[in-house]
Amino acid sequence: MPAHPYSRDLHTVEQLRVMERAALSALGISGPELMRRAASAALNSLRRHWPQLQQVCIHCGPGNNGGDGFLLGVLAREAGLQVELVALTATSHGDAAAARAAWEAGGGRVRLWDAQAALPEAELHVDALYGIGLNRAPEPVPARLIETINQSGRLVLALDVPSGLDTDTGSCPGAAIRADVTITFIAGKRGLHTARAADQVGVLELATLGVPDSVYTDTLPDAQLLVAEALPPRARYANKGNYGHVLVIGGEHGMAGAARLAGESALRAGAGLVSVATRAGHVFALNTARPELMAHGVDGPQALAPLLERASVLALGPGLGQAAWGHALWLTALDANKPLVLDADGLNLLVREPRRFGAPTVLTPHPGEAARLLGVATAAIEQDRFAAVRELARRHAAVVVLKGAGSLIADPDGRLDVCPWGNPGMAGGGMGDLLTGIVAALLAQGCSAWQAACLGVGLHARAGDRAAQQGERGLLASDLLAPLRALGNGMTGYEREHD
Repeated sequence: MPAHPYSRDLHTVEQLRVMERAALSALGISGPELMRRAASAALNSLRRHWPQLQQVCIHCGPGNNGGDGFLLGVLAREAGLQVELVALTATSHGDAAAARAAWEAGGGRVRLWDAQAALPEAELHVDALYGIGLNRAPEPVPARLIETINQSGRLVLALDVPSGLDTDTGSCPGAAIRADVTITFIAGKRGLHTARAADQVGVLELATLGVPDSVYTDTLPDAQLLVAEALPPRARYANKGNYGHVLVIGGEHGMAGAARLAGESALRAGAGLVSVATRAGHVFALNTARPELMAHGVDGPQALAPLLERASVLALGPGLGQAAWGHALWLTALDANKPLVLDADGLNLLVREPRRFGAPTVLTPHPGEAARLLGVATAAIEQDRFAAVRELARRHAAVVVLKGAGSLIADPDGRLDVCPWGNPGMAGGGMGDLLTGIVAALLAQGCSAWQAACLGVGLHARAGDRAAQQGERGLLASDLLAPLRALGNGMTGYEREHD
């Protein structure tokens, strides 16, 4: 089935409420009818994923999400499934009250949740407790139900969002459902694609419920998902000068590997030339391990100056350190005012000496680095990654990549893309150095800072997913180099050829 034309679009809760009202008006239907469409889509998802399943327990809250659950119960019972229904409250409100009445009119029994009782026996638990409006920790009673469902060991289908997950931010202020599948309705929600959502959502599906295109075109999305891209084919008359010269600056004593990984990933991502300015003691090892890198021993700004003149793009920070040597090179490099990727200790030095950038610049902080740049705790970054990355981009007049599960890319004007790829095997040393080199290589090949960041993040994450096919645990940064090269050339069948 082809993707919905607006499936990349991600919205805030405020936008979603506007879209839902617009959908009811455009379709000329009532709230209960839209609820029935959601329930029908949920049943179709359930049947598609688990066609042999017979026993279902649906857990309903008092609001519209619970209404979706009650109507799913009606449809599932009509389809011949054995359905148990557990409710948080003795009554439902709004349109959910009519949905509850429809369940009871057919002879359906509602069991009130009792924290002292066991869950009904079921092959699948359906989460219809809370919808998009919950942005705080669930109260103790529903929190206990959420925890009991998570501990049951049974399959879980979440309706619209996993209860307890903040739809806007992807954070979990308290207990939250861990779903195997989440079917979300009408439009994409930005919080389902980053932060804690990676562990809560499971397989994510979008059911638009027949909403017309006008509803989507009238509301600009808050963010969008990245799409898979490769670089265009090279011209036959090309030479290395057409693809830029990246200068990697870093590699303090004991950290030559960071500079090498950044340099080698720049080569694999297609830079025409890559030089490395590093400690003199690292030059022999770099030349031996990767002779295509032009390694130079640099003892200070004077030695760095001629390398800066020849470079078209700088990759500043991998293994740089924050001592006198690294600080002096950092200042000299920034004063060159060349297109730049700034990472690692390059960002830590920016904390001490903040600045706005004039040349095309990409910053690539992880949450800890972002927290230092904004002067807050790391937990505050993870509570709202969208606000954090936008503020960093605005403050530094740069494109910013906030790394992590569901990496975010923002520009100074507030545009934001979300990366849907990547895996926990990439939570290891050297992965950020690879990204620095990839983005720098794309800048060198003529991409804008925004294009380089988006394409670079996508290639990096997809290469990580290819490399993780042999297992996430023990994945090395250098394992990404071969699939990175293949993906950059549009070789989508790489995984089949290298099993």
